[in-house]
Formats: sequence, structure tokens, C-alpha cells
Amino acid sequence: MILKKGDFSHPQVQELIRIHLYGMHQNTPIENSFALNLDSLQKDSISFYTLWNEDKLLGCGAIQELTHQHAELKSMRTHPHYLRNGVATQILDYLLRIAKQRQYQKISLETGKDSNFDAAIHLYKKFGFIQGEAFAEYTESEYSQFFHLDLSNK
Repeated sequence: MILKKGDFSHPQVQELIRIHLYGMHQNTPIENSFALNLDSLQKDSISFYTLWNEDKLLGCGAIQELTHQHAELKSMRTHPHYLRNGVATQILDYLLRIAKQRQYQKISLETGKDSNFDAAIHLYKKFGFIQGEAFAEYTESEYSQFFHLDLSNK
């Protein structure tokens, strides 16, 4: 398996982002969904990565710089055909290594509250994320929860 910068022109990448947006909008009202579309993922402040097994896209994830010391995880998604095979763990581990290389002191994320997000929440907690306050432009809502990981001692 290989992790590399995402190629937004690749059909499998485009399809996985479509699957991601559809899934987010199925579980969260659109006005409370913060999933990024293909164009939004191409901002200079975002680094987007994909995990491949030969010619099969397994998953994706992104890291967005909020400040020189604080970053956010975005667009974590495992392709439905490869769930529960460690894809998200590999991507999250890689994104956290990038965060440390860039010397961020804190990394945060926003995710949903219903049971569809339980596996993701379990993964984040396994890596040491703790639930906390809204950050950046987010506000508290019945659909969102926020997790943070202190990287200052790692």
C-alpha cells in the first residue's frame, strides 16, 4: 500500500469524495455538514492524501492548517469496499506524522454525533483525541462534536 498526495483529476478520487459528501449529507442536515467538496479541498491551506493498493483507492484524508500551531483533520473516508481493514488507521497515523513534522501544537476535528460516526470516534479516541470545545469557525450544535489532540509533548 502507498500513501501519496491526492490527484483530484483521478476518477477514483472524485468518486470517493462524492461518496463522502453523500454519506455526510445522509447523516447530517446540509446546513450542519462541514464536509468539503472537490474544489474546497484544493485550497492552499489543505494537504490531501490518498491510500492506494496498486490501482485501487482505499481511502483519503486531509490536514488543514488553521494557524502555524493548529491544524484540522478533514475528509477522512475509507472506501466502502475496504472498511475495517485498517485504512483509516494508516491514514490518520500518516496525517499525525505530518502534523508533527510541521510542528503543530494541536490538531482538531469536527465530526457527527449519531451512531454512524461511532467507528470514527473510536479511532480518534484510540489515537488520544479528547472531546472538547468548538474551534475555528465552528459552533456547537446537536449534530457536531469536536475532538482535539495536544501535540506539544509528543
